[in-house]
Amino acid sequence: MGKILVAGLDGSLRNFGVAIAWLDPETLDMEIKDLILIKTEKSKNKKVRASSDNLARAQTLYRGVTQAIRGCTTAFMEVPSGGQSYDAVLGFGIVTGIYAGLDPVPVCEVSPAETKMAAVGTKTASKQEMIQWAFEKFPNAPWRTTKRNGEIVPTLDNEHLADAVACICAGIQTPAFRNTLAMLNATIVRAA
Repeated sequence: MGKILVAGLDGSLRNFGVAIAWLDPETLDMEIKDLILIKTEKSKNKKVRASSDNLARAQTLYRGVTQAIRGCTTAFMEVPSGGQSYDAVLGFGIVTGIYAGLDPVPVCEVSPAETKMAAVGTKTASKQEMIQWAFEKFPNAPWRTTKRNGEIVPTLDNEHLADAVACICAGIQTPAFRNTLAMLNATIVRAA
């Protein structure tokens, strides 16, 4: 079997990170094909109902994500939980709804702890550590960068993109993905 296209998703209402990668199903080596950051902001127009604004933002995210993952064999994602405020819980609900609507692309859930462990080896990795790990592991990926003191460095905008990449790294180690690979192999053998 040749390389397959997979996606990593790190969703939030404001910044939704999508990583698209070519994955060798035999070696599990991967190459980042694209990094997409879908951003939304609350409307500043006081005449727009909050519910209408939330719906518009959800639609923007859904269209962006579904377009980005078109052609992917599977998508790995962190499902958000633990919101402490109304806005956080609302965002979590929208993101979870987007994930639920990704059929026919099979999805594989990974926890934030699994994601951080797969990346930097600790469950308490900081945002900056995650960005640095991803930037160093996949230096040819299309990261968002800036020049600082004559050196190209990643920007903080890479937070959700780095987490999306780490979702792939964690997801390919799960039993659920191993089952997906077995089904893909069986389908290819039967078709031949």
